[in-house]
Amino acid sequence: MKRILLLFISCCLLFVLSGCLQKKTKLPVSGEKTENLSAPIINVDGDQVGEVTLTENSKGLTINIKAEGLKPGLHGTHIHEKGECTPPTFESAGGHFNPTTKEHGFDNPKGFHLGDLPNIEVDDEGKVNVSLHLTDITLKSGKDNSILDKDGSALVIHEGPDDYETDPAGNSGARIACAAITAE
Repeated sequence: MKRILLLFISCCLLFVLSGCLQKKTKLPVSGEKTENLSAPIINVDGDQVGEVTLTENSKGLTINIKAEGLKPGLHGTHIHEKGECTPPTFESAGGHFNPTTKEHGFDNPKGFHLGDLPNIEVDDEGKVNVSLHLTDITLKSGKDNSILDKDGSALVIHEGPDDYETDPAGNSGARIACAAITAE
């Protein structure tokens, strides 16, 4: 009787253990590493009017722009070469981020700056909440296409739409809002 009981317990234990070892569990999250960064957007008076959030994963970089108090309509938006936003002109941000030394504009036959972004549309209430998905720039330091180099970069919103062609800034007008993108 003891042998039968011992054999029965051994078989049960073996059955349970083999089931546990073969079971594969799917986790509800991925192990993909993401980089996140956010910065306030300021206007020409130095007042915060919104926030830009940058998130990078293996599929590219997503830039979320959320702001209010802007003039309704289309606005040119670019990544500029320095992470400085000194109002009222934001000239401190320098020119467009352009490590490949191309000319400006998506429709330019000579290529476009890596800092060239699509126009954004501000609604009738002066608000914008948009996501831009990019694959040509990165937050990874040490890369030629990184916007987080030693002096950072800036997201600049212009007063008018970008014509996607005219060098150096698409005739998009004055810089009306800026967010310094730095590692700190």
